[in-house]
Amino acid sequence: MRPAPLLALLVAALLGMDSRLLTASSPAQPPRQRTFRFFYAGAIDQVPPGKRVRVWIPLAQSAPQQSVEIIEINVPGEYRITREAAHGNALLYFEATPNAAGRIPFRIVYRCTRFERTRLRTESSSPCHRALYLRPARLVPIEPQVLAGWAPLDRQAAPEDLYDAVDQHMRYAKPPGQPWGRGDVRWACGSGIGNCSDFHSLFLAACRFHGIPSRFEIGFPIPEDRHAGKVPGYHCWASFESKGRWIPVDISEADKHPERRDYYFGHLDPHRIRFSVGRDLLLEPPNQSGPVNFLIYPHVEIDGRNHTPLVKDFEFEEEG
Repeated sequence: MRPAPLLALLVAALLGMDSRLLTASSPAQPPRQRTFRFFYAGAIDQVPPGKRVRVWIPLAQSAPQQSVEIIEINVPGEYRITREAAHGNALLYFEATPNAAGRIPFRIVYRCTRFERTRLRTESSSPCHRALYLRPARLVPIEPQVLAGWAPLDRQAAPEDLYDAVDQHMRYAKPPGQPWGRGDVRWACGSGIGNCSDFHSLFLAACRFHGIPSRFEIGFPIPEDRHAGKVPGYHCWASFESKGRWIPVDISEADKHPERRDYYFGHLDPHRIRFSVGRDLLLEPPNQSGPVNFLIYPHVEIDGRNHTPLVKDFEFEEEG
């Protein structure tokens, strides 16, 4: 950690805050806001002829760090907007049968203004949700025998300590044939490699072990160096509760960009859009295949079973 100016350290001490929340910076600060259109499009693929398919798609929502407007919804037949109760995620639900190619297309267009997220421009936490964000998830156990060897367990650790521990233990890598990308704490603890979901699942587990409410957040990255183009896949991050606010962290980006390591503790750049929060989601209307690990791509069921073949065609286009 870089030495902080004396004034910032004094203010942080008075407020009971980590000094990195006040002093983190980078040689080239990102713009404080960004406006773009995001095209959430593609098709459910390899659907047997005539089969009735149930589809749940997460819907991006406005929050202190993003202003979201839905411009277009284009799916086969009728749809309805529902809400996942535990975490408040908005969902688009519809049922359909495939076209002649065995596909069910979908397209949702957003206009989003995304703001740089700081400890002040973030959501307030609710005491009634504290228990929800302290309990384990199926792939996020909080037993000491799982966390032993890399996380500080023998003392009360602060979120900064846990951020550093995850960053030191993990290396961003996606080797072929390996089970990265599920946010599986046991696998990530043993392998020390993975993608953003693996990094931040470790952070959740360590925080919850120490009694610090923490939550998983997922969306899409918006390329910083382009004005339009494809977005190949998702990106996720996490946040922890401190003095009534959700403080963000992005440890996988810190691992890829060590020069911004301090920045990503307590700050998020505006080059992203969030779609959902939480793990082990129970959808509305109720799905039959069990809790959903996390929700960013459409959740699809045929005859009560999860169906995963998907054609992705996500894009963005800068505005302004």
